Amino acid sequence: MSSLELKIPPPVVALLVALAMWGIARLAPAADEPSARVAIALALAVVGVAFSVSGVVAFRRAKTTENPMKPQAASSLVTAGVYKITRNPMYLGLSLVILGWAVFLWSAWVLLGPIVFMAYIARFQIAPEERVLASLFGREYSAYKAKVRRWL
Repeated sequence: MSSLELKIPPPVVALLVALAMWGIARLAPAADEPSARVAIALALAVVGVAFSVSGVVAFRRAKTTENPMKPQAASSLVTAGVYKITRNPMYLGLSLVILGWAVFLWSAWVLLGPIVFMAYIARFQIAPEERVLASLFGREYSAYKAKVRRWL
C-alpha cells in the first residue's frame, strides 16, 4: 500500500489543485476570453456540486459512512440514485468543479489541473476504496463494477 493512499481527504486535494491552477493562471498568459466563459464555468460547477451532493445524500439515506478516509467502515454498498450513473459521484463532482474553475481561469495550462486531480484520486483514493469494497461486498461489488463505470 502506498503511503499516500487514503491519507488526504479528496476535498483537500481538490483545493490544493485549484490553488495551484490559480497560481499557474496568474503566471501564464491568458487565452482570449469568450463571453460564454463564465456561464460555462458556472454550469460545470453547478453540475459538479449536484453530483457531489447527490452522492452524500445517497450515503446518508443508506446510513453508511461518508468518510473517504475510512472505506472499511462502509456498512452497505450504495447502488441507487446517482450511483446508477457513476460509482464515484462525489469525486466526479469535484472534478467538474475543478474543470469549471479551469474554464473560469481561462489559461491553457490550468487544464492540467482536472487531469492531475482525477489521476491522483483514481490512484490514491478510488483504487484503495475499490479494494476495500471488493473485500467487504465481494460478488455484489464485482457485479456493480461490471454494470456502472468509475466516472461516467
